Amino acid sequence: MKLTEKQIEVLEILENNSARIPVEDIAKMAEISIAETETILEKLEEMKVLVRFNSVIDWSKVDGHEGVTAMIDVKVAPKRGVGFDEVAQRIYRFKEVRSVYLMSGAYDLSVIIEGRSMNEVARFVSEKLSTLDSVLSTTTHFILKKYKHDGTIFEQNEDDKRIVVSP
Repeated sequence: MKLTEKQIEVLEILENNSARIPVEDIAKMAEISIAETETILEKLEEMKVLVRFNSVIDWSKVDGHEGVTAMIDVKVAPKRGVGFDEVAQRIYRFKEVRSVYLMSGAYDLSVIIEGRSMNEVARFVSEKLSTLDSVLSTTTHFILKKYKHDGTIFEQNEDDKRIVVSP
């Protein structure tokens, strides 16, 4: 899909500033009118290029919201005529699933899920994911700490680590 230079500029502004930026500011940054900005945004949403506004939250800093995120590599037997799409759709419909990607390499799908505990993730894998007809095997990786997510660095240390040199 071919987009205009201004549409791409608006998308880049949104990608870097997410939900925190008013339409008026986008218009100023792109050097276009507010009306034109609103039209561009509506068109981008209509074309499903602009899918959703996101905020990145470091839940590890919020008491009572500790949870577990796991990346699960899934090997599947693709079905004739639909390939991997049908099993991917069945997987992404589970409420625990945050993302599903078709991958190259040893595994076919990468599934990212969130749960309240490692036990909850284990139950999801054993009772829901591995019981699907097309699923041949799974490998689960638990995320222990996030350093960077969607371009956002977590826990940046602002201390100056340089050694003082004096004559």
